[in-house]
Amino acid sequence: MATYKELLARKQALDAEIEQARKEEADAALATIRETIAAFGFTPDDVFGTRRKARAAQNIAPRFRHPETGETWGGRGPRPRWLKGKDPEQFRVSH
Repeated sequence: MATYKELLARKQALDAEIEQARKEEADAALATIRETIAAFGFTPDDVFGTRRKARAAQNIAPRFRHPETGETWGGRGPRPRWLKGKDPEQFRVSH
């Protein structure tokens, strides 16, 4: 039976061999991907898709307004402190 130190040495050698195999296969896969992209003229948007643009908070009309401070909330995201535990309908903004 192998000793603990011998097993650790074999494990380290195997880990190094695994990492080398991963690197070689990753390099080959990347070369194939680059050839395919070049052959078909793919753009980054074709490969990765387009990013959705987040809607700016200022574009959301306020639906609730605090009568004393004038703070507003559009109804999205966490409920503001001034509205917690209260009926939001009493603070609804009429359009």
